[in-house]
Amino acid sequence: MSHTAVVSGVEVDTRHWIGGERVASAETFDDVSPIDGTVLAQVARGRQAEVDRAVAAATAAFPAWSRTAPEERAAVLHAIADGIEKRLEELAQVETRDNGSLLRSHRRGVMPRVAMNFRFFADHLLRLHHDDFETRGHRNHVTWDPAGVTAVITPWNAPLMLATWRIAPALAAGNTVVVKPPEWAPLTASLLADIAAEAGLPAGVFNVVQGLGVEAGAPLTAHPGVRRISFTGSVPTAQAVGAAAAANVTPVSFELGGKSPLLVMDDADLDLAVDLAVEQFDNSGQVCLAAVRILVQESIADRFTEAFVERARGIVQGDPREEATGIGPLIGRTHFDRVDGFVQRAKAEGATVLLGGEPNTELNEATGGTYYRPTIFTGIDPTSEIVCHEVFGPVLTLQTFGTEDEGVAMANDTDYGLAATLVTGSRERAERITAQLSAGTVWVNCFFVRDLAAPFGGNGRSGIGREGGTWSFDFYCDVKNSVFAPGGWNGNG
Repeated sequence: MSHTAVVSGVEVDTRHWIGGERVASAETFDDVSPIDGTVLAQVARGRQAEVDRAVAAATAAFPAWSRTAPEERAAVLHAIADGIEKRLEELAQVETRDNGSLLRSHRRGVMPRVAMNFRFFADHLLRLHHDDFETRGHRNHVTWDPAGVTAVITPWNAPLMLATWRIAPALAAGNTVVVKPPEWAPLTASLLADIAAEAGLPAGVFNVVQGLGVEAGAPLTAHPGVRRISFTGSVPTAQAVGAAAAANVTPVSFELGGKSPLLVMDDADLDLAVDLAVEQFDNSGQVCLAAVRILVQESIADRFTEAFVERARGIVQGDPREEATGIGPLIGRTHFDRVDGFVQRAKAEGATVLLGGEPNTELNEATGGTYYRPTIFTGIDPTSEIVCHEVFGPVLTLQTFGTEDEGVAMANDTDYGLAATLVTGSRERAERITAQLSAGTVWVNCFFVRDLAAPFGGNGRSGIGREGGTWSFDFYCDVKNSVFAPGGWNGNG
């Protein structure tokens, strides 16, 4: 049996990476491209045995890696970033083929961010510091100690970027890592293993176990040897992960779903508001941060709606490898059917379709892919499924409000709280409204501006905890305070 696949001219090893070597499994699973339904690879299908082996390898590697000087750990992370930049085009090509996201986005934004994840946390490690402080003459000294083996469970919508956003700080902290990549888009994790090994990361410090969630992810999150779990994905899966982690009292960091609002006030720059609304179709709407609930003040609603629908109508849908394409396919048939189910039920309930509302049948028949037309609904019951539940596709709802207070109330009328976007021409109004919005991140007159030093996470059903900058080290480390009594050093201190 061949253990490699050639994807867009790039050779990818389809076995696990455990303890510094490739490991096969008795079974495999098909990795299918959403672009055209082609089977890209047969990928090693890990289960409990491979998870146990990976955790054992990570546990064995932990003492040496955790004692490695911060400067040396940082140097290895920079070398990994160098390797990512050297192979950026290969990574972009493979991930586009694997998950259907736009190739131009991978080239210009996503893969450069993957490298930046490693550089930022390498540098932040060397700046990590808390001033000593005094308590009744005693000196308090705060340190961030490596916690142990970290499990990273990653999603398919931005597999490598979202994985390295967790892998990089965990490694910088001195932890060892076992990552379970998404079964719908696993291939770039394998390439990252090659890059990390070439950069000099010691064997066992980074491990990749591929497989299905219930077969590989579940035993990993329930493993008693795991000391931290970082999970990005759906609320139901997080509930299962949380229950497994609770049995071992393992700390978790969850980035989950969103139903974020885009709040457009009557003093907004209309062109900017339309630009931001159209941007919510990015990655076929498969973005947890997307502001999928468009809320517009009544006095400008007609003008906004006309301009928004016209702009959205001009989005080019097609092969994500083409430069002109603005929206590609959904990740796969199962998810395609789920999104279509939401849309058809909304139509049956009487929602008005302003745009789309159906699969791109012509394109799907021509390619074998899973393309869904950009969709905009209005005339919706605010308690309906399409408003309240995450669709995770190119489906936006448009509602109107009268007063500022009504707009804020509608924005906050959700079980989620990952992000919110506000468009207004008044600084005073912006500060007043942002103070009232329940969200981990609020963007004002912009969208998706992210600094790795900033805290990131969600409220409510959007997650647990914050990562980014020092907040990442607070999670991936055991934060310790040592208290030193004055004197008593026998003349040696």
